Amino acid sequence: AMSDYLWFEGIPFPTIGYDKEIIQKAHDKFVIRDEDTVILTYPKSGTNWLIEIVCLIQNKGDPKLVQSVPVWERSPWLETEVGYQTLMNKQGPRLISSHLPFQLFPKSFFSSKAKVIYIIRNPRDILVSGYFFWCKTNLVKNPESLRTYFEWFLKGNGTTGDWKNHFTVAQAEAFDKVFQEKMAGFPPRLFPWE
Repeated sequence: AMSDYLWFEGIPFPTIGYDKEIIQKAHDKFVIRDEDTVILTYPKSGTNWLIEIVCLIQNKGDPKLVQSVPVWERSPWLETEVGYQTLMNKQGPRLISSHLPFQLFPKSFFSSKAKVIYIIRNPRDILVSGYFFWCKTNLVKNPESLRTYFEWFLKGNGTTGDWKNHFTVAQAEAFDKVFQEKMAGFPPRLFPWE
């Protein structure tokens, strides 16, 4: 049912912790600063894992911060109610997490010099990870079976939209070109999705 998600511009978001006004503000008004670092991912692609790595790098390997400050405070999710407020009040360089698809990403990003790290994970792994994650939360409707979740995933009803369209077509083509160039010389069929 439509009410199982918070729908914004045709894209489903979890109903808890999200607000249409905040998503709109993140897109239109949020200012990404030149010194910010953004971790951008489709959900269940390894976001928390990467936040841990980046925080350790930023702190020269000292684990005190990662052991004492929760992940959502170190790298708040831009499109969530709590994350948006936290980021608005943060001074200095910020580590920002987001699952927003390209068309909803802050407009300010495109004129900033901020660094962005985009993780692409094999969709089969995202599917399995997503299924087990969403079954254990009350954030969205429980999929009840892997078959049902698989059907939702193929329809693009994963939260924050469709895995295939998280990038624009032009970005996906540019990525494919760079990937082909960088991977030239590796054995054929090295990757399971080829």
